[in-house]
This record gives sequence, C-alpha cells and structure tokens, in this order.
Amino acid sequence: MSCHTAPKQPLDCRSDGSWVEKHAAGQLKELVCIRCPLGCALQGQLAEGEWHVEGNGCPRGEAYFIKEAANPSRTVTGLVRVTGGQLPVVSVKTVPEVPKARVMDVARGLARLEVRAPVSIGQVVEEDFLGTGASLIATKSVGKKA
Repeated sequence: MSCHTAPKQPLDCRSDGSWVEKHAAGQLKELVCIRCPLGCALQGQLAEGEWHVEGNGCPRGEAYFIKEAANPSRTVTGLVRVTGGQLPVVSVKTVPEVPKARVMDVARGLARLEVRAPVSIGQVVEEDFLGTGASLIATKSVGKKA
C-alpha cells in the first residue's frame, strides 16, 4: 500500500511512501518481547516524543519495544527457483530486515525470482530487493546439475 491509498487504521505516511502505525501521546501500546526466552509482557507510552517502557526483564526488552513501536521490521525467508541446479530451489533470507509493511511485497517478489546454478551459501542473490534496501542472501548451496 502506498501513501496514495487511504489506510483503514490510524497511520502516518513515511517519506518512502510506506505507512507506519500512528501513536498518540499517552496511548498505551502492549507487546510480548521475543528477544529472550522470558517472553516479558511489555507496555509503553509515548510521552514528549519518547517511549517509556515497563515490564522488561532485561535491557533487550526495552530496545525491542522501541524498535517495534518506531519502525517494525522483519527478516523474510523464502525460496527462489534455481535453473540448471541439483535442486529446484534455494533458500534465502533478507539482510537487513525489511519494513513490516513490505513483507508481503517481498514474499510475492520471491515467487517471481529465478537464479542460475551454482549458488553458494552466503551469496548475495539480489541486492536492494524491490527497493527495500535489503539483499537476498542464499542460506544453502546448490550445485550445477551434472
């Protein structure tokens, strides 16, 4: 969705044309932290332009909450077709994470992508995939068909 399409929830338009969830000052936001096995129930409020976070059992929880509140992003994993390879597909992931609003765009884009064998683990399959700033990195090696 671009900023030219009206959203169904309160969102702000970013300069890159993507949407970010709008948070009013004093509005309470709740998340479950996934940075460690504790799974702390985090609560935060935006006051004077800063997030005030409670419920975190370690410093990673506060950092996770602020990142998720300000700029939610995800690592996208998937499969890309391989031509002339010992396997028909190679697994890939995005590095760095992509904005959460672009995850489905990236997933659909993976379905249209095709690479030639051989592919090495760690190889950059595609740089700046779909203008997200993230590269697609192979997470498996696929040799040429004999």
